[in-house]
Amino acid sequence: MYEGEYQGIPHPDEIKAAQRAARAAARAKARVEAEGLDEEETLAEQYENIIEDCGHGRFQWTLFVVTGLALMADGVECFVVGFALPSAEKDMCLSNANKGMLGLIVYVGMMVGAFVWGGLADKLGRRKSLITALAINSIFAFLSSFAQGYGFFLFFRLLSGFGIGGSVPVVYSYFAEFLSMDKRGEHLSWLCMFWMMGGIYASFTAWGIIPHYGWGFSMGSEFQFHSWRVFVLVCALPAIASLIGLMFMPESPRFLLENAKHDEAWMILKQVHDTNWRAKGEPERVFTVSQIKTAVQDDEFIEIQSATGTAFQRWMVRTMTLVKQVMQNIFALLSPDLRLSSLFMAIIWFTMAFSYYGLSVWFPDMIKYLQYEEYESKVKVFHRERVEHFTFNFTLANQVHKEGEYINDKFTNIELKSVKFEDSMFEDCYFEDIKSTNTFFENCTIKSTVFYNTDLWEEKFIDCKLENTTFLHPKKGCHINFQEENDIVIYLVSFLGSLAVLPGNIISALFMDKIGRINIIGGSMLISAGCTFFLFMSFSQAAIIAWQCLFCGVSVAAWNGIEVITVELYPSSKRATAFGVLNGLCKLAAILSSSIFSAFVGITKVVPILMSFSALVCGGLLALKLPETREKVLQ
Repeated sequence: MYEGEYQGIPHPDEIKAAQRAARAAARAKARVEAEGLDEEETLAEQYENIIEDCGHGRFQWTLFVVTGLALMADGVECFVVGFALPSAEKDMCLSNANKGMLGLIVYVGMMVGAFVWGGLADKLGRRKSLITALAINSIFAFLSSFAQGYGFFLFFRLLSGFGIGGSVPVVYSYFAEFLSMDKRGEHLSWLCMFWMMGGIYASFTAWGIIPHYGWGFSMGSEFQFHSWRVFVLVCALPAIASLIGLMFMPESPRFLLENAKHDEAWMILKQVHDTNWRAKGEPERVFTVSQIKTAVQDDEFIEIQSATGTAFQRWMVRTMTLVKQVMQNIFALLSPDLRLSSLFMAIIWFTMAFSYYGLSVWFPDMIKYLQYEEYESKVKVFHRERVEHFTFNFTLANQVHKEGEYINDKFTNIELKSVKFEDSMFEDCYFEDIKSTNTFFENCTIKSTVFYNTDLWEEKFIDCKLENTTFLHPKKGCHINFQEENDIVIYLVSFLGSLAVLPGNIISALFMDKIGRINIIGGSMLISAGCTFFLFMSFSQAAIIAWQCLFCGVSVAAWNGIEVITVELYPSSKRATAFGVLNGLCKLAAILSSSIFSAFVGITKVVPILMSFSALVCGGLLALKLPETREKVLQ
């Protein structure tokens, strides 16, 4: 017996039923007025009612963690190459051009992956597409950690990015279809926190693993497994954990209904209902739904008999049919009823990503530049020194030696860090066990000198004259200086930037359903635009870190709103496709802005700041023109 009955307090189930009936009546009335349709309940409305009856409980929270780990893997993927690059470039002797390519290749893979997996998720299923995408990411992330050559490492990271590119568009579409209207905005916003956790996980593990050179191992001179490779391997763990969890999760029942699989959808919805109410201590509740509507099929089903053609021919027919259906779905986003929304969303996604990813690259690059300027300001210059019969057995760092003469000197078992010899002469000298970083000989004359077991290669000698000079047992590969190349400040910057997202995530989740999606997006983007002007006052490392934290904390609310409204604007048959196209556009913006913003580091702040401000203002004002979707059932 419900105890509130004696006090005239309605039962919570009665309140829910009344609210549901009122919403259904309002929607039916609006539909009749707008389109002249009858009041028969649509699939979207019936599905919304069923999800409300199933409740929100153990099943959704389990799926929340599993899909969140996939989103976390996406966040990790955005950081892993950036953290590993300072060590990887030394390990694989990368040129500046190769370094730039490696930094962008992950985004290229993610961009293509978002297009592909988003389209496939609407045709093959959310769960199946996400499992395949995460499996590809896990396999090639694992292989990349063992790749010794630059070409293989680049190829494996490209395919790893292609796999993880499917996580964002599929995860949001998949999780949203298990949420009722009153839970959707808040819980999709909570889900966004896993991306932040990915950044924290990547920066924390990089900080804890990469500087520890002894964590790796080697097998001769041909196979080296340094600690940065251990870090790359550890970064695959969130994707693997999500992949294992998905094995125990069902397909989206809404996707099954869209594809006329009524019985399978019914069984899954019953599973959700029973799981939730058993966990709440009400196992006696019965799933009362007997019939569920199914969507009208737009695509033709093509059945191929096993005796028709060869196995390859049958596979080709199915593949071409699938590609055709996916392309039709993409072009359907430009249909008259979706054209304007798609255009607005494309501009908002692009402007937000252009500013966010561009500044995400600009902040650490500026810190590195300030560190370089500070280091360079302390350089010691030695002019016309003459050293004879002397043994250098101590580290030389941040020095320039001009017009010097070194006669019968020994350089043994030392490190040369940022050392440059200009217009100098070395005669009867001996170099042994030398490790060098950013060290060069320019316009020097080197006579009767021996280089034994050093990493001084031809590119270190610029316009030099070598006479009777011998190189014995040169070191293969490049020297990794973990003390210099892995400054903890860079890890700290990313860690604090990711952590600063937490307040914005919490606020946006709590207010997403109260003040609406468009107000969250527009307000956050416009405030973020204002924050960019504080960057004119960033003259120190501490100031840059502070403004980065402020910008990240404010802008995350816009990201949450953009992802929630993208889910709600599009019908179920095109939801993942639209999300994939928009997320692919987001990665294209990241590629462009990363290249542009990094080019102005050390030159001017004005261009990056004005470009970020203009993009955010444009996107923020346009967001205020979008339709509000917080009271809209998933179509």
